[in-house]
Parts: sequence; C-alpha cells; structure tokens
Amino acid sequence: MTKIASIEPLMVRVGKRNQLLVKVVTEDGIVGWGESGMSGREGAVSATITHFADFLIGQDSGKIGRIWQECYRSQYFEGGRVLTAAISAIDIALYDILGKRLGVPVHQLLGGKQRDVVPSFASCMGNSKDEILGKAEILVKAGWDCIRTYPSSFGDDTTYDPRATLAGTADEMIALRKAFGQSLCIGIDLHHRFTVAEIANFCAMMPAGTLDFIEEPIRCESPDAYKTLRGMTTIPFAVGEEFASKWQAAPYLEQGLTQYLRLDICNIGGFTEAMKVAGWSERHYIDLMPHNPLGPVCTAATIHMSAAVPNLSWVETRQSVVETDLGFHDPALFPVQVEMDGPVYIVSDAPGLGIEVNEDAIRAATPTHIECPHLQRPDGSVTNW
Repeated sequence: MTKIASIEPLMVRVGKRNQLLVKVVTEDGIVGWGESGMSGREGAVSATITHFADFLIGQDSGKIGRIWQECYRSQYFEGGRVLTAAISAIDIALYDILGKRLGVPVHQLLGGKQRDVVPSFASCMGNSKDEILGKAEILVKAGWDCIRTYPSSFGDDTTYDPRATLAGTADEMIALRKAFGQSLCIGIDLHHRFTVAEIANFCAMMPAGTLDFIEEPIRCESPDAYKTLRGMTTIPFAVGEEFASKWQAAPYLEQGLTQYLRLDICNIGGFTEAMKVAGWSERHYIDLMPHNPLGPVCTAATIHMSAAVPNLSWVETRQSVVETDLGFHDPALFPVQVEMDGPVYIVSDAPGLGIEVNEDAIRAATPTHIECPHLQRPDGSVTNW
C-alpha cells in the first residue's frame, strides 16, 4: 500500500454548525475524507490530529488497524474522547482511501452490505406541545415510522429547572401517543439533563406504552447509576453517543443497561472500533441506533457501517422534511453525498465513502466560534446542557 503523504484537519462552517473534517492524502494522490464527532471542542481535536500527523506521515495507509492502536496506545494517558474523536476521523479517511484504491465501497471492506437501504428516525422539535404534534404529523405523512422528540422546555438556552419540566414533558408524550397510536415508534432525547430520581418520576407519570425509548436520560459516567435506573422503569433506553471506546461501552452491553446502542462512528474510533462494538452488541441482542448529527462525511460513514451489520434499528437523520433549515448537508460544499428516498438512506456502491467534497468551497467556509449553552438552575447553580 502507498504511504501517507499528508494529514490535514479542516474546521469549516456548514449550515448552522461547525464541522471538523480531516483530509488524508497518499503519496500516489488518493484522497480520503473523515469527520470528527466531538462538536463544540473541535480545536482540541484538530490539535490532536496535527500531533498524530507527525508520526503517521510516511506510514503505510493500508495498515489501518495498526495505526488505530498506535494512536490510541502510544502515550501513557491513553484514550479519552478528544483522542478517539481524532482517531475516528483519521480511521474513516483511511477506509475511504482503501475503498478507492480497491474500487469498492467501504461496506464491502466490512463484509458487504446486508441491506440496500438504511431506515432513519427523524427529530421532532418544538417550543410547544402543538408545535411538536404538528411536526410529528408532517413526518408521519412523509413516511417516517419512528420519531425522536425533545421536551418543549429545551428551547431556553439560559435557565433550566429539570424537575419543574417533568409533568409538562410527560403530558407532551402522552399527547403524541394518543394522536398517533401504537404503530408509531416514539422516543425522547433527554440529553442527560436529569437525575435518577427525576427520570424515575418522569416515567411514572406516563401510562405503559407511551414511549418506545428514552435517549440519554442521565449522564453516562456511572454505569451503576444506570443500573439503578434500569430497575425502576420498563421503558427501553438508547445510550452510547458519548462512548469513546469498546471499554466504555462494555458495562452497558454486558449488564443490559441499554436496549439500543447510540454508537457514533465519529466518536468511538471510526470503522475499526465501531465494528467491534457492533459485534459485541449483536451478542447481547442489542440493535444499533447510530448517532448521526453531523455532515455528509459522518452520514456516509454511518450508512456504510449500518449497511454491513445485522443488528440495526434506525439511523438518526438531520435531513428530514421538518429540519430543512439546518444546512448540515449543503450540496454546494458536498456535491455528491448519500441520497435519501423519503425516510431511508440509499446504500451507495461507489468506491470508498462515495462522497465528493468541493474543497475550494470548504476552505472558504470559515468556522464560527461556538460555545454550547451554559445552563443554570433558577438558583444560579450549573446544570447539564
């Protein structure tokens, strides 16, 4: 295989958010693209990619697994989200290169596609119950059979009182179920803003069958806390978008703490690590529900992975008919990308990731400084965003 000639992080503005891409070029001119998933801390990841480039340039671009190990383990303080976000982007780009070199799509490198289309769930956000219901109706009419919503109270980016929102959010979920019946899969993303006690109370406020899953109800640092919560409700959990390695995913899989794995290929370590965790999930009859909140490179990588695994539920999309204003998949910057047919992604058979990047436009898309909201409770203390 040809050696790596250059590795370059590119932080760019795409629609309403920044994206951190990486461009890897081989000595014979093949270009691979990857993307990092650590939104809001792109500068730290970019610096790590630049650091990795110092010892990766000149290495065999085909030794992807070895490169993963060297990046992860060749320092005393191994692992962590910044490191694996950088590794993810490089790993995805190297798979893109290998697919292009061999003339095959990335999913073929993973064992071949097991499906021709990948189903998605769409996000349904609103500042009121009526707005949420209205957007859900649009999605259902457009063909989606699974929607993920948020509490309407999430619209405030300054002050948040978690417990005070519980009853209103439960009422919104009950209204959704009443409006659409049991045939629609309904989940809610709680963005880890709550405590064990608050989530237990929230679940008790709703009749059985109201929700099909709760995403990220509490922070994930404590599997023991999730174990306690898991025993307090029968609603399935969808957890894992913050996981940065197989080791972090391990207790959630081994102890049955999540029923869907929200694996993020741009955070957990690229294809190399994602496929290991996918197989581990299959052992426990846990379907993937991949996190896919970024741009076309992330989406392409996610779809190739999702096509190649047997245990898949839905992939997150931010390209639905109710989120057309986001601009994360701007065709002026990415003229060729994964196509959608209603609520499903079409699996590409083009070599590599199957995307094209308008590099001149990308380099002109200057990033904007972004800091996630720093929420506080009414008493002034810090709470989770």
